[in-house]
Amino acid sequence: MSANQAPKIWIYDTTLRDGTQREGLSVSIEDKLRIARRLDRLGVPFIEGGWPGANPKDVRFFWQLQEEPLEQAEIVAFCSTRRPQSKAVDEPMLQAILASGTRWVTIFGKSWDLHVTEGLKTTLAENLAMIRDTIQYLQSQGRRVIYDAEHWFDGYKQNPEYALETLSVAVASGAEWIVLCDTNGGTLPHEVSQNVAISATFLPPNTQLGIHTHNDGDLAVANALVAVAAGVNMVQGTMNGYGERCGNANLCSLIPNLQLKLGYACIDTEQLSQLAETSRFVSEVVNLAPDEHAPFVGRSAFAHKGGVHVSAVEKNPLTYEHIEPEKVGNRRRIVISEQSGVSNVLAKARSFGMELDKNHPASRWILERLKELESEGYQFEAAEASFELLMREALGSRQHFFEIKGFQVHCDLAKGNSHALATIKITVNGQHILEAAEAMGPVAALDKALRKALVNFYPQIAAFELADYKVRILNGHTGTASTTRVLVESRNCHQRWTTVGVSNNILEASYQAVVEGLEYGLLLNLLATKCEVGSIQGMENG
Repeated sequence: MSANQAPKIWIYDTTLRDGTQREGLSVSIEDKLRIARRLDRLGVPFIEGGWPGANPKDVRFFWQLQEEPLEQAEIVAFCSTRRPQSKAVDEPMLQAILASGTRWVTIFGKSWDLHVTEGLKTTLAENLAMIRDTIQYLQSQGRRVIYDAEHWFDGYKQNPEYALETLSVAVASGAEWIVLCDTNGGTLPHEVSQNVAISATFLPPNTQLGIHTHNDGDLAVANALVAVAAGVNMVQGTMNGYGERCGNANLCSLIPNLQLKLGYACIDTEQLSQLAETSRFVSEVVNLAPDEHAPFVGRSAFAHKGGVHVSAVEKNPLTYEHIEPEKVGNRRRIVISEQSGVSNVLAKARSFGMELDKNHPASRWILERLKELESEGYQFEAAEASFELLMREALGSRQHFFEIKGFQVHCDLAKGNSHALATIKITVNGQHILEAAEAMGPVAALDKALRKALVNFYPQIAAFELADYKVRILNGHTGTASTTRVLVESRNCHQRWTTVGVSNNILEASYQAVVEGLEYGLLLNLLATKCEVGSIQGMENG
């Protein structure tokens, strides 16, 4: 079936509203605008921007998008039905919705009689009037309405007749979409499937149904998928599954499952290949570490560690990969560890652009050295930059940009002062350099002194940043003499890389990782320069 023949599923993203209710997640107006524009590029048809009037940030967000509209996505304003014993035309929050200027508005109303009587402290009849009045008023003002039936599944369990009546009123009042919400996230897939089928049978033919699931039972994606199989054609969710409590249905899993496994059309094929990049972009903007083990989009989603797995994947990726990683913008990774075989080493060499075969004398040496170092506490699956340097050393192609002759670190802890002074002796291109630097901590001082010594020789070091620093005690039973593993993540404007150091002296372990981080950054710069020179020469020759 071609893409234009595939049945359409409308993706509705609520990262900017429901997703931001996640504990520990906070975004600025600029953050929201950046995410909205990236989702627009991804091809998401509906983007819920927030609740205008609920806070000044959301008001300004919608105003900004009126000035600079999205290219293809519909930005949606979100709000509740009017309050009990009032009129929609007099409701201030609905005036804020109209002022947001969106064509589409999502209104949520109560499906569960418990919420009507205990939460709203009103009657069941008044709740129906609130749904009717709100939708009719918005429609009279030229707005198209999506109705979110909040707590639908719980409400249906307790009072099915009333729950269905709320849907009937919403449809009769002019709502174009009816979205069934598992707001508490505790419904099971077979219940979702049965309930969607009942709702579709009860409502008028051609009623457009949607699904909105939460992940409290770890079933949000599964529940959304069975709802689609039962007949819904809108799926609401968030990027990376962000949301209150345990989160919402994860669009990074839903979209590829729907499109690649079930044959539905969600976004263009080219846009689907941007999914992993978009997932990581959103996590960076909201300042949360990406889930490296997330299905489809995580770095480990197509990572292979066991020697048997690697050997099989090298022959045929289908042996251990359920889709081609490139379809969602990911890539295959061969992980190096003490469980590796020669296949891992050879595959890793190819990924580094090195030609190596199993008969090469360095192959076995690298494998044995890998296992030896991992037994000492090194972890190369998390520090691929260090492993590439190890391989280049074995093959005689490691570039030695500088040589450390020694270093000292002095910490001044008097009167609560935690300043550290590091001095370092280094040789670069035959020149001997002695440099010193102060910083708030010993590792920072060491890093600063090293950079001061090198920057005149390698100005590009100024663009290198230490992005992360992790310390792991490997044998805590030995107390302060324990072996320490340090992982240092570095970055420049384009790339990130991780290096490792191990010692029973935390400063020495840190020194190893920091030094290799700078060395690998210089290697990347050198390789990039060679590629540019080669490209220029090729153009000139052409």
